[in-house]
Order: sequence, then structure tokens, then C-alpha cells
Amino acid sequence: MKRLQYHRYGGPDVLALRDVDTPKPGRGQVLVRVRAAAANAMDWKIRNGEMRAMTGRNFPRGVGHDFAGVIERVGNGVTRLRVGDQVLGAARLQHAGAFAEFVIAEEKSVAHKPDALTFAQAATLPIVGLTAYQAVTKAGKLQAGQDIFINGCLGGVGRVAVQVATGAGASVTGSCRSGSEADAHQLGVDTVVAFDLDPAPLTGRFDVVFDTAGTLPFATARRMLKPGGRIIDIVPSVAKFARSILPGSYTAFMGRPDSNDLQHIADAAGRGEISTRISRTVTLANAIPALIDLENAPTSSGGKLVIITD
Repeated sequence: MKRLQYHRYGGPDVLALRDVDTPKPGRGQVLVRVRAAAANAMDWKIRNGEMRAMTGRNFPRGVGHDFAGVIERVGNGVTRLRVGDQVLGAARLQHAGAFAEFVIAEEKSVAHKPDALTFAQAATLPIVGLTAYQAVTKAGKLQAGQDIFINGCLGGVGRVAVQVATGAGASVTGSCRSGSEADAHQLGVDTVVAFDLDPAPLTGRFDVVFDTAGTLPFATARRMLKPGGRIIDIVPSVAKFARSILPGSYTAFMGRPDSNDLQHIADAAGRGEISTRISRTVTLANAIPALIDLENAPTSSGGKLVIITD
């Protein structure tokens, strides 16, 4: 099979499309024939070595996590999925490899694709969908009638978070770049502010402050909270995890594999309750230049890069 991979951490120049042996699924795993895969900023952060403490030093490494496709083989112990099922999911952080003709994934990281979604649409959902849903409903414990502030409301996670929050009956305030206010309002954001917001008018207003961009100063976020509120930050660092351990309102959060949560997101998307935006679609053979373009201007497109394998 063909797979996009690299033999050392580094810049885009380490990427290459190679012919490799098709892997076999182990216990609790499935082999998926990839029909579409979607890029995340995490992909190039891993390739750059920024997350090597979690991803290790085993090479060659595949690239990409989010995918949609068809089950080709199942490993021992797999009970929920069968050969021929149309699915979406995410490859393990340590192994990646979704930018390929086939990918291995854990059963717990895979959900059935609703018929109403194309493979390209489905591929955009796993990481941003799980992260947004779990951060808002589980870490943030957002309830109907509450108020949430979403920093970066038009990013990949931010868009889904807005839709999850409004679907739960919450009121949403969000930050975005100048000129994007109409897009944010159309998405469901009640009040739109700039990234360089003045926190004074927002003091004590929110039950949840969700920083999807990782750029909101802690003191500003804390000032915006109601008593008993929660700050959720999904851009990890050692300092942020250390703060998260301490008692208080702050949580450095990473999404966790959960097939039930992923199925919930997929089904909501199938009903039209959650949508993502695709900015560009390319073939696997043309993926490297497109990934370089995205890495050089990650916020310019306003949507997902999707890689099609056939």
C-alpha cells in the first residue's frame, strides 16, 4: 500500500510517499481501507517533534489521524465492527498513519458512518468532534441556560464546540478574527468579540471558558468566570498540565478515545445538527504540497484539508 511517512522528526522536507506492507490488525484492532483523511495541526506538531514525549522515537512513522473508510479486516476480540462496515475514526497518537490507503485503528476509536455523510465529511469529525464534545459536556459540564465563552470559535474545535453548546441550550460568546463576525453569528454565536478582547465587560459572566486556541491568558480567563466556573484549555504544555493538577477551576484537556462519544457526534452530524467546513480536497499523491501550504497558513482557509485515496 501507499503511505505518507517520515524517518526522523523535522520540517515538511522529511515527508515522503512510500510503498509499504499493508499492516495486519492485532487484538481489538481493525484494518480500514481509507477513503478520506483529514489534516489537523497536531499532525505537523508531531512530525516536528513537539510531542515526542508522547509519540516516542520509533521510525518510520505514518502521518495523519482522522479518517473515514471501509473495514477491511478485524482483529481478535473485535465485536462491534464487521468487514464491510463504513466507519470513521482516529488512528492512535503513537502510530498515526491515516494518510495512506489502509490504516490500523483501535475498535474503541471507531464509529459507524451515517449514510447521510460523505466519506470526506465524516473524516473531518473524529478529533475535533471528540475534543469539542468531551471538553464542553464532560470537562466543562455545560448545562442548558448556562453561558460559555469559546476562544477561537471559528477554528476546527471551536466550530463544533459552538454547535454542541447551542444544542445543549447554552448561550455562546466567542472570539474570532476581524471580518469573521457574520460567520460566527450564523454559526450560533450570540456575542462576538475580537481575539484581543477587553475582559472588563465580560467579568464574571461565564460558567465555562473554553480556550480552543490556547492563547487566552489564565488571569483573563479566570476574571471572566462566574463563581464555580471552569476553564478548559486544549493546547497542552508542561506548565499547563502542572497548573491543571492544582485545585481550582483550570483543566488542561485532551480528548480521549470513546466510541460512544464519537458515535454521538457522527449521528448528530448525520442529522445535520453538527457540521464542519472543508476548504480543500486533494489526492494522496498531491498531499505533501497541500500539507505544506496548510502548515504555512493554518488559519487562512477556514476549513479542513481532506485527502482522498481513490
